[in-house]
Amino acid sequence: MKSYRKELWFNAEKRRQIIHITPQIEQCLAESGIKEGLLLVNAMHITASVFINDNESGLHSDYEVWLEKLAPEKPHAQYKHNGYEDNADAHLKRTIMGRDDGMRKKRVLVKIIGE
Repeated sequence: MKSYRKELWFNAEKRRQIIHITPQIEQCLAESGIKEGLLLVNAMHITASVFINDNESGLHSDYEVWLEKLAPEKPHAQYKHNGYEDNADAHLKRTIMGRDDGMRKKRVLVKIIGE
């Protein structure tokens, strides 16, 4: 059985951002040489997640509007978590579908095992 591991880094330039990573994951799969097995893509940050859906700008906009209605960023004082940080809304949004607390580097772990 073969095993492949790689860390990918992405810069989130906004507070919340969808980053299309399919090309980088396809490159990892090609590098691994594995034809059948399991591929794990895991966000290594508590307020970031990986989700699978259509890569379509209208859908991305719909997510943003919907998530902001469910867990609005402001006022920051509405959340007990906010104190040292102001990202309680990012934690809640991440629970729903996987959103990013941006403006910092994000690490994604890619692990592939198989033959």
